[in-house]
Amino acid sequence: MKYKNKFKIGEFSKLCFVTVKTLRHYEKIGLLKPFETDPWTGYRYYAASQMDELHNIMELKRLGFSLEEIRDLKEDGLSSPTLDMVQQALSKARNDMNLIRMRIEALERMRITTNNSLPMNNITIKPLPGGTVAYFRKKMNGYSELGPFLVDKYYPESVRLGCECPKETEYCFTIDHNKNYNPENIDLEYCEIVSSHNNLESDLIHFKQIPVVERALCYSHFGGYDTFDKSMAEIMNYLEKHNLSIADNPRFSYLHGPWDRHSVSEWETMIQIPIK
Repeated sequence: MKYKNKFKIGEFSKLCFVTVKTLRHYEKIGLLKPFETDPWTGYRYYAASQMDELHNIMELKRLGFSLEEIRDLKEDGLSSPTLDMVQQALSKARNDMNLIRMRIEALERMRITTNNSLPMNNITIKPLPGGTVAYFRKKMNGYSELGPFLVDKYYPESVRLGCECPKETEYCFTIDHNKNYNPENIDLEYCEIVSSHNNLESDLIHFKQIPVVERALCYSHFGGYDTFDKSMAEIMNYLEKHNLSIADNPRFSYLHGPWDRHSVSEWETMIQIPIK
């Protein structure tokens, strides 16, 4: 086939805003070959009509499709991806977006820490209240199950049992009873101090007395629950520096989270560790 306009690889590169190196790579993998190669000079020639083909390749690449996927489409005689391919690419893009958001949040926390905006005065030592608690202990497949379980199961049942919380000392917390870290099978206990109830228990909610904790190290953790390890490292350093030791299971009191804060960096969990 003869073309009215044909371009050497350098000319084609300049007109299409694509490097010569890229064009040679596309030729090598069979994605876009010159329509003609001079057997004597070795010059590669591209046709004007191949500009649309190259534009389509670059557009699909910008949308996240791999060169291999684009080449397979071309070999199948298709100029655009199938619906299934589009849905898979969309799912991947959303996952990538979530990862980028998490990375931004982590970098924001790092920036704050580097700027010394959260020094060790983020740690306080104070007593923890005691009294009657409504509690349940349940195996969960992840901390993400806790919020919906509280809303759908615990709170309606606590209302039915006449539970009321003291406004002056509202206090709830969780304890992880696992001996080892296991994020997919958590032996979780949830406790909430109540000032009154109708003296009935149920299959879900029970009542018990907990003593006042005279001394507890309290640390405000800001951010997602997947970064507790960094906060715990700071806490352990503080304990070592001040010759303190852990007296009981750490407690986690969730002050702000996905239920009232849009940004993960604004989530606040009070980590409370009884000490001696």
